[in-house]
Amino acid sequence: MDTFVLYLCTCLIAWLCTTGALWILPRLAGSYLLDAPGGLKHHGRAIPALGGSGILIGLASSLVFIRLVTHFPTGTLHSLRGILWGGTIIFLMGMLDDFKKPQGLPIWAKLTLQAAATLCLIHYGIVIRVFTSPWLAYPLTFLWVVGLTNAFNLLDILDGLCTTQALVATLGLTLIALPSEWIYVNFAALALFGAGLAFLPFNFSTRHKLFLGDSGSNLLGFLIAALCLGTGYSDSSHWGFLAPLFIVGIPLADITFVTLARLLQHKNPFKGSPDHAALRLQVAGWPLSRILRTFILMALICNAAGSAVTICSPVVTGLLFAMSGIIFLRIFYILFRLEIPHAR
Repeated sequence: MDTFVLYLCTCLIAWLCTTGALWILPRLAGSYLLDAPGGLKHHGRAIPALGGSGILIGLASSLVFIRLVTHFPTGTLHSLRGILWGGTIIFLMGMLDDFKKPQGLPIWAKLTLQAAATLCLIHYGIVIRVFTSPWLAYPLTFLWVVGLTNAFNLLDILDGLCTTQALVATLGLTLIALPSEWIYVNFAALALFGAGLAFLPFNFSTRHKLFLGDSGSNLLGFLIAALCLGTGYSDSSHWGFLAPLFIVGIPLADITFVTLARLLQHKNPFKGSPDHAALRLQVAGWPLSRILRTFILMALICNAAGSAVTICSPVVTGLLFAMSGIIFLRIFYILFRLEIPHAR
Protein backbone atom coordinates (compact mmCIF):
# COMPACT_ATOMS: atom_id res chain seq x y z
CA MET A 1 0.00 0.00 0.00
CA ASP A 2 1.24 3.50 -0.85
CA THR A 3 2.85 5.32 2.09
CA PHE A 4 0.64 8.39 1.62
CA VAL A 5 -2.47 6.20 1.77
CA LEU A 6 -1.16 4.60 4.97
CA TYR A 7 -0.64 8.02 6.52
CA LEU A 8 -4.15 9.07 5.51
CA CYS A 9 -5.62 5.86 6.93
CA THR A 10 -3.70 6.36 10.18
CA CYS A 11 -5.23 9.79 10.68
CA LEU A 12 -8.72 8.80 9.54
CA ILE A 13 -8.94 5.65 11.67
CA ALA A 14 -7.79 7.55 14.75
CA TRP A 15 -10.45 10.18 14.08
CA LEU A 16 -13.21 7.59 13.58
CA CYS A 17 -12.28 5.49 16.62
CA THR A 18 -11.93 8.52 18.89
CA THR A 19 -15.25 9.94 17.69
CA GLY A 20 -16.98 6.61 18.31
CA ALA A 21 -15.38 6.21 21.72
CA LEU A 22 -16.37 9.72 22.78
CA TRP A 23 -19.99 9.04 21.83
CA ILE A 24 -20.09 5.77 23.77
CA LEU A 25 -17.91 6.44 26.85
CA PRO A 26 -20.08 9.18 28.43
CA ARG A 27 -23.07 6.85 28.28
CA LEU A 28 -21.12 4.04 29.93
CA ALA A 29 -18.93 5.87 32.43
CA GLY A 30 -19.89 9.54 32.27
CA SER A 31 -21.22 9.60 35.81
CA TYR A 32 -18.04 8.07 37.29
CA LEU A 33 -15.49 10.61 36.10
CA LEU A 34 -16.88 14.13 36.35
CA ASP A 35 -15.00 17.40 36.54
CA ALA A 36 -17.06 19.43 38.99
CA PRO A 37 -16.93 23.26 39.15
CA GLY A 38 -15.23 24.89 42.11
CA GLY A 39 -11.93 26.44 43.09
CA LEU A 40 -10.21 27.61 39.90
CA LYS A 41 -12.87 25.96 37.73
CA HIS A 42 -15.86 28.06 36.73
CA HIS A 43 -17.82 25.92 34.28
CA GLY A 44 -21.50 25.80 35.12
CA ARG A 45 -21.97 22.04 35.67
CA ALA A 46 -20.04 18.82 36.16
CA ILE A 47 -18.52 17.72 32.84
CA PRO A 48 -17.30 14.19 32.01
CA ALA A 49 -13.48 14.19 31.81
CA LEU A 50 -13.23 11.39 29.25
CA GLY A 51 -11.40 13.11 26.41
CA GLY A 52 -8.10 11.42 27.28
CA SER A 53 -9.75 8.00 27.19
CA GLY A 54 -11.12 8.61 23.71
CA ILE A 55 -7.79 9.92 22.42
CA LEU A 56 -5.88 6.90 23.77
CA ILE A 57 -8.42 4.49 22.24
CA GLY A 58 -8.23 6.25 18.86
CA LEU A 59 -4.43 6.41 18.90
CA ALA A 60 -3.95 2.77 19.88
CA SER A 61 -6.63 1.49 17.48
CA SER A 62 -5.11 3.35 14.56
CA LEU A 63 -1.57 2.13 15.21
CA VAL A 64 -2.72 -1.47 15.75
CA PHE A 65 -4.70 -1.42 12.49
CA ILE A 66 -1.76 0.00 10.53
CA ARG A 67 0.47 -2.65 12.11
CA LEU A 68 -1.84 -5.40 10.83
CA VAL A 69 -2.01 -4.17 7.24
CA THR A 70 1.63 -3.29 6.64
CA HIS A 71 5.18 -4.28 7.53
CA PHE A 72 6.94 -1.53 9.41
CA PRO A 73 10.61 -0.84 8.70
CA THR A 74 13.08 -2.29 11.19
CA GLY A 75 12.86 -0.58 14.57
CA THR A 76 9.53 1.17 13.95
CA LEU A 77 7.39 -1.25 15.95
CA HIS A 78 10.01 -1.32 18.71
CA SER A 79 9.77 2.47 19.13
CA LEU A 80 5.97 2.51 18.96
CA ARG A 81 5.83 -0.01 21.82
CA GLY A 82 7.86 2.35 23.99
CA ILE A 83 5.52 5.25 23.22
CA LEU A 84 2.36 3.21 23.87
CA TRP A 85 3.64 1.65 27.12
CA GLY A 86 4.86 4.98 28.45
CA GLY A 87 1.71 6.73 27.28
CA THR A 88 -0.45 4.17 29.08
CA ILE A 89 1.40 4.82 32.36
CA ILE A 90 0.90 8.58 31.96
CA PHE A 91 -2.75 8.08 31.07
CA LEU A 92 -3.35 5.94 34.17
CA MET A 93 -1.54 8.52 36.30
CA GLY A 94 -3.84 11.23 34.97
CA MET A 95 -6.88 9.02 35.47
CA LEU A 96 -5.96 8.49 39.13
CA ASP A 97 -5.43 12.22 39.46
CA ASP A 98 -8.91 12.84 37.98
CA PHE A 99 -10.51 10.35 40.35
CA LYS A 100 -8.85 11.98 43.37
CA LYS A 101 -9.99 15.51 42.52
CA PRO A 102 -10.04 18.11 43.95
CA GLN A 103 -6.91 17.08 45.90
CA GLY A 104 -5.39 14.98 43.14
CA LEU A 105 -2.29 12.81 43.39
CA PRO A 106 0.63 14.07 45.49
CA ILE A 107 3.59 15.51 43.61
CA TRP A 108 5.89 12.61 44.56
CA ALA A 109 3.45 10.07 43.10
CA LYS A 110 3.18 11.98 39.81
CA LEU A 111 6.95 12.33 39.47
CA THR A 112 7.42 8.63 40.23
CA LEU A 113 4.97 7.58 37.52
CA GLN A 114 6.38 10.12 35.07
CA ALA A 115 9.84 8.70 35.75
CA ALA A 116 8.52 5.19 35.05
CA ALA A 117 7.03 6.34 31.74
CA THR A 118 10.32 8.02 30.81
CA LEU A 119 12.17 4.79 31.60
CA CYS A 120 9.91 3.04 29.06
CA LEU A 121 11.07 5.48 26.40
CA ILE A 122 14.72 5.07 27.37
CA HIS A 123 14.39 1.27 27.38
CA TYR A 124 13.05 1.38 23.82
CA GLY A 125 15.78 3.74 22.64
CA ILE A 126 13.79 6.98 22.59
CA VAL A 127 16.21 9.37 24.22
CA ILE A 128 17.98 12.68 23.63
CA ARG A 129 20.74 11.89 21.14
CA VAL A 130 22.76 15.10 21.34
CA PHE A 131 24.89 13.64 24.12
CA THR A 132 26.39 10.19 23.78
CA SER A 133 26.97 9.81 27.53
CA PRO A 134 23.93 8.27 29.29
CA TRP A 135 24.85 10.28 32.39
CA LEU A 136 23.78 13.37 30.45
CA ALA A 137 21.27 11.96 27.98
CA TYR A 138 19.05 10.11 30.49
CA PRO A 139 18.58 12.94 33.05
CA LEU A 140 17.94 15.44 30.25
CA THR A 141 15.42 13.06 28.70
CA PHE A 142 13.64 12.86 32.05
CA LEU A 143 13.58 16.66 32.42
CA TRP A 144 12.31 17.07 28.85
CA VAL A 145 9.51 14.51 29.19
CA VAL A 146 8.39 15.62 32.66
CA GLY A 147 8.59 19.30 31.73
CA LEU A 148 6.50 18.94 28.57
CA THR A 149 4.00 16.57 30.19
CA ASN A 150 3.29 19.16 32.87
CA ALA A 151 3.42 22.06 30.39
CA PHE A 152 0.53 20.63 28.39
CA ASN A 153 -1.31 19.80 31.59
CA LEU A 154 -1.04 23.46 32.66
CA LEU A 155 -2.36 24.57 29.25
CA ASP A 156 -5.62 22.71 29.82
CA ILE A 157 -7.39 25.72 31.34
CA LEU A 158 -9.63 26.84 28.47
CA ASP A 159 -11.61 24.81 25.96
CA GLY A 160 -9.45 23.77 23.02
CA LEU A 161 -6.24 25.44 24.19
CA CYS A 162 -4.21 22.34 25.08
CA THR A 163 -5.56 20.27 22.19
CA THR A 164 -4.92 22.89 19.48
CA GLN A 165 -1.34 23.32 20.67
CA ALA A 166 -0.87 19.55 20.43
CA LEU A 167 -2.36 19.53 16.92
CA VAL A 168 0.01 22.23 15.70
CA ALA A 169 2.99 20.41 17.24
CA THR A 170 2.03 17.12 15.58
CA LEU A 171 1.83 18.83 12.19
CA GLY A 172 5.22 20.44 12.74
CA LEU A 173 6.76 17.13 13.74
CA THR A 174 5.24 15.36 10.74
CA LEU A 175 6.57 17.92 8.27
CA ILE A 176 10.06 17.66 9.74
CA ALA A 177 10.00 13.86 10.03
CA LEU A 178 8.56 13.07 6.56
CA PRO A 179 11.90 13.15 4.69
CA SER A 180 13.69 11.20 7.43
CA GLU A 181 13.90 7.54 8.32
CA TRP A 182 12.10 8.05 11.64
CA ILE A 183 8.89 6.74 10.14
CA TYR A 184 7.26 5.84 13.46
CA VAL A 185 7.07 9.56 14.28
CA ASN A 186 4.93 10.12 11.17
CA PHE A 187 2.50 7.33 12.05
CA ALA A 188 2.20 8.24 15.73
CA ALA A 189 1.97 11.99 15.06
CA LEU A 190 -0.74 11.58 12.42
CA ALA A 191 -2.68 9.17 14.65
CA LEU A 192 -2.48 11.72 17.47
CA PHE A 193 -3.56 14.47 15.08
CA GLY A 194 -6.64 12.52 14.01
CA ALA A 195 -7.57 11.66 17.60
CA GLY A 196 -7.10 15.25 18.79
CA LEU A 197 -9.13 16.58 15.89
CA ALA A 198 -11.98 14.23 16.81
CA PHE A 199 -11.99 15.46 20.40
CA LEU A 200 -12.28 19.19 19.63
CA PRO A 201 -16.01 19.22 18.65
CA PHE A 202 -16.86 17.53 21.96
CA ASN A 203 -14.75 20.02 23.88
CA PHE A 204 -16.55 22.97 22.25
CA SER A 205 -20.00 21.38 22.37
CA THR A 206 -22.67 22.65 24.75
CA ARG A 207 -24.90 19.60 24.89
CA HIS A 208 -22.28 16.85 24.57
CA LYS A 209 -19.37 18.66 26.20
CA LEU A 210 -16.33 16.68 27.33
CA PHE A 211 -13.07 17.70 28.99
CA LEU A 212 -9.63 16.21 28.38
CA GLY A 213 -9.10 15.63 32.08
CA ASP A 214 -5.61 15.29 33.52
CA SER A 215 -5.46 11.89 31.79
CA GLY A 216 -5.81 13.58 28.41
CA SER A 217 -3.66 16.68 28.89
CA ASN A 218 -0.79 14.70 30.46
CA LEU A 219 -1.05 12.09 27.70
CA LEU A 220 -0.83 14.75 24.98
CA GLY A 221 2.21 16.32 26.62
CA PHE A 222 3.97 12.98 27.04
CA LEU A 223 3.31 11.88 23.47
CA ILE A 224 4.53 15.18 22.00
CA ALA A 225 7.65 15.00 24.20
CA ALA A 226 8.34 11.43 23.04
CA LEU A 227 7.80 12.25 19.36
CA CYS A 228 10.14 15.25 19.63
CA LEU A 229 12.86 12.80 20.69
CA GLY A 230 12.26 10.55 17.70
CA THR A 231 13.12 12.80 14.79
CA GLY A 232 16.47 13.43 13.11
CA TYR A 233 16.88 17.21 13.12
CA SER A 234 20.55 17.60 12.30
CA ASP A 235 20.79 16.04 8.85
CA SER A 236 21.23 19.45 7.20
CA SER A 237 22.24 21.64 10.14
CA HIS A 238 24.39 20.83 13.17
CA TRP A 239 22.08 23.04 15.25
CA GLY A 240 18.91 21.31 14.08
CA PHE A 241 18.61 19.49 17.41
CA LEU A 242 17.31 22.79 18.85
CA ALA A 243 14.18 22.62 16.65
CA PRO A 244 11.97 20.97 19.34
CA LEU A 245 12.37 24.09 21.49
CA PHE A 246 10.46 25.96 18.77
CA ILE A 247 8.00 23.14 17.99
CA VAL A 248 6.72 23.23 21.57
CA GLY A 249 7.70 26.86 22.15
CA ILE A 250 4.27 28.02 23.33
CA PRO A 251 3.75 25.29 26.00
CA LEU A 252 7.32 25.84 27.22
CA ALA A 253 6.82 29.62 27.33
CA ASP A 254 3.52 29.19 29.18
CA ILE A 255 4.93 26.93 31.90
CA THR A 256 7.89 29.31 32.27
CA PHE A 257 5.55 32.29 32.64
CA VAL A 258 3.30 30.53 35.16
CA THR A 259 6.29 29.35 37.23
CA LEU A 260 7.82 32.85 37.28
CA ALA A 261 4.49 34.44 38.16
CA ARG A 262 4.01 32.10 41.09
CA LEU A 263 7.56 32.50 42.38
CA LEU A 264 7.38 36.31 42.16
CA GLN A 265 4.22 36.18 44.27
CA HIS A 266 5.87 33.78 46.73
CA LYS A 267 3.48 30.99 45.76
CA ASN A 268 4.24 27.29 45.49
CA PRO A 269 5.01 26.73 41.76
CA PHE A 270 3.63 23.18 42.04
CA LYS A 271 0.25 24.31 43.35
CA GLY A 272 -2.56 25.41 41.05
CA SER A 273 -3.22 29.14 40.78
CA PRO A 274 -4.88 31.50 38.27
CA ASP A 275 -1.60 32.96 37.01
CA HIS A 276 -1.94 31.66 33.47
CA ALA A 277 -1.37 33.88 30.46
CA ALA A 278 -4.63 32.79 28.81
CA LEU A 279 -6.66 33.54 31.96
CA ARG A 280 -5.09 37.00 32.25
CA LEU A 281 -6.04 37.71 28.64
CA GLN A 282 -9.56 36.51 29.38
CA VAL A 283 -9.85 38.92 32.31
CA ALA A 284 -8.54 41.67 30.03
CA GLY A 285 -11.62 41.13 27.86
CA TRP A 286 -10.34 38.76 25.20
CA PRO A 287 -12.99 36.24 24.02
CA LEU A 288 -12.04 32.57 23.88
CA SER A 289 -11.95 32.55 20.08
CA ARG A 290 -9.40 35.39 20.03
CA ILE A 291 -7.22 33.72 22.65
CA LEU A 292 -7.23 30.44 20.71
CA ARG A 293 -6.45 32.14 17.39
CA THR A 294 -3.56 34.05 18.97
CA PHE A 295 -2.06 30.95 20.59
CA ILE A 296 -2.48 28.92 17.39
CA LEU A 297 -0.88 31.65 15.26
CA MET A 298 2.07 31.93 17.64
CA ALA A 299 2.46 28.14 17.64
CA LEU A 300 2.45 28.06 13.82
CA ILE A 301 5.13 30.77 13.72
CA CYS A 302 7.23 28.84 16.26
CA ASN A 303 6.86 25.63 14.23
CA ALA A 304 7.91 27.45 11.06
CA ALA A 305 10.99 28.66 12.93
CA GLY A 306 11.61 25.09 14.11
CA SER A 307 11.54 23.83 10.54
CA ALA A 308 13.93 26.62 9.52
CA VAL A 309 16.38 25.67 12.28
CA THR A 310 16.80 22.20 10.75
CA ILE A 311 18.22 23.67 7.52
CA CYS A 312 19.66 27.06 8.52
CA SER A 313 23.22 28.06 9.34
CA PRO A 314 24.32 28.57 12.96
CA VAL A 315 24.18 32.36 12.46
CA VAL A 316 20.55 32.31 11.34
CA THR A 317 19.68 29.89 14.15
CA GLY A 318 21.28 32.23 16.68
CA LEU A 319 19.33 35.18 15.27
CA LEU A 320 16.08 33.22 15.50
CA PHE A 321 16.71 32.40 19.15
CA ALA A 322 17.70 35.98 19.95
CA MET A 323 14.58 37.40 18.27
CA SER A 324 12.38 34.81 19.96
CA GLY A 325 13.87 35.62 23.36
CA ILE A 326 13.26 39.35 22.92
CA ILE A 327 9.68 38.80 21.73
CA PHE A 328 8.79 36.46 24.59
CA LEU A 329 10.37 38.77 27.19
CA ARG A 330 8.22 41.59 25.84
CA ILE A 331 5.12 39.40 25.95
CA PHE A 332 5.94 38.33 29.53
CA TYR A 333 6.30 41.98 30.55
CA ILE A 334 2.87 42.83 29.09
CA LEU A 335 1.24 39.78 30.69
CA PHE A 336 2.72 40.52 34.12
CA ARG A 337 1.03 43.92 34.00
CA LEU A 338 -2.40 42.42 33.39
CA GLU A 339 -4.79 41.71 36.23
CA ILE A 340 -4.60 38.26 37.80
CA PRO A 341 -8.00 36.54 37.67
CA HIS A 342 -9.52 35.82 41.06
CA ALA A 343 -6.24 36.62 42.82
CA ARG A 344 -6.00 35.25 46.35
